[in-house]
Amino acid sequence: MPLRLTLRDIALFERPVHFARPFRFGVVAMSEAAQAFVRVEIEVESRGCTVGASAELLVPRWFDKRPYLAPEATVDELRRSLAIARELYLGQSRMRTAFSFHAASIKAQYEACAKEDIPPLAAAFGPAEIDKAILDALLRAASLNFFDAMAQNIAGIDASLSPDLGEDDVAQFLVLANHHRLERVAIRHTVGLDDKVEGPGGVADVHENSGARYFKLKLGGDPDGDGARLVRIGHELETLPYDYRVTLDANEQYADLAALGALVDRLDRDDALKPINSRLLYIEQPMPRDVTRQTPLGLLGRRDFIIDEADDSYDSLLAARVLGYRGISSKSCKGLYKSIINATRIARWNMDGAECSITGEDLTCQAGLAVQQDLALGALIGVTHAERNGHHYVDGFAGTPPDEAQAFLAAHPDLYRNDGGTIRLAIHDGDLLTGSLSANGFATSVHPDWSALSPLRAAKPTILQEQMI
Repeated sequence: MPLRLTLRDIALFERPVHFARPFRFGVVAMSEAAQAFVRVEIEVESRGCTVGASAELLVPRWFDKRPYLAPEATVDELRRSLAIARELYLGQSRMRTAFSFHAASIKAQYEACAKEDIPPLAAAFGPAEIDKAILDALLRAASLNFFDAMAQNIAGIDASLSPDLGEDDVAQFLVLANHHRLERVAIRHTVGLDDKVEGPGGVADVHENSGARYFKLKLGGDPDGDGARLVRIGHELETLPYDYRVTLDANEQYADLAALGALVDRLDRDDALKPINSRLLYIEQPMPRDVTRQTPLGLLGRRDFIIDEADDSYDSLLAARVLGYRGISSKSCKGLYKSIINATRIARWNMDGAECSITGEDLTCQAGLAVQQDLALGALIGVTHAERNGHHYVDGFAGTPPDEAQAFLAAHPDLYRNDGGTIRLAIHDGDLLTGSLSANGFATSVHPDWSALSPLRAAKPTILQEQMI
């Protein structure tokens, strides 16, 4: 049975994260970013008060790619999203289920953010992070791990935001999902646009790719330039002593269907691209989100395309399927409940003969809370391989206090390792192990050292800033 709770407090923090190497996707090059942390205190009926936590990188120019915005302005949108969500959640005074807090706030969240010119994808960030922290606290109060708790639907997830589903569909999916939860999830190694391709330090170097059998290749939006780069990458991947699979991700860089068609045509016809084309699983978010919503794939739908940045509402997957897309990404930064709803939909469709998929697409999950909670979500809903490259672009726990990093290693020894004094993600033959994620709480036995974090920076509403100029 779902448990009801009241919210006593929500506190927001952040910490700088410096990258070990720059990463470029689309028009964005990152060498550092801030990581946001959420701490909630709840009171659960008949079970007292508990604290829960979540974390996520504040990624510039992904949630909002409008070219006239400075990268820091798009990060401030995420800070505002968190601050707005905090007020909305704390404004709900009566006892509710964890999912009811989300369902009762999400429409108002979109509306409040829209008034500040914050797009829906960024608007969803605040509730996504608060929901994870609430769930963590709830599971600690109930002395349950994430997988068993979701099988019992302790959060009370229902079809109120997805009227295409029946009332029992989600609960039934969660029971079955728990029976088939994954003990191992393969990493998918991301190759950024500025990453080295050939030789030592290149895509086939085991010291760089951590023995990955799956590769995610970033695209820049130019069919000729992307095609030539894919030829180079394919030549290198062919030297691997084992089989591999690839996915392509354009991060909205292909302007329209004509440009996308030129890329697909080259994949089909260029023999030099066979090492890529013959092992290609799907192409992710090729066109801008607004173009995506207006453009049926037509004959290109013979390929497997999925959406990511266009996933900014509970009906995005429904609309995308009509346009010819066959799947959607799961990212806890977009909302764990939406991922579960979409996984439920896809499971139903596939039972009727469809060939749709839900994928794991988040390289920015840093060691600690973020990677553990996103990994557990994927393991529950059947994501067998996930983009997981925070360990590649960031040096282990980076600026995390040593005692905090050591605590995560001690609590989750199957997920981390001590590499000469630096705590890093432990990758076992290209896989991450999920066993220790069955600790009570949302996939973690450890919380951050709250005293070592700074309060989340205040970000003024965009509209107020414009009025002051």
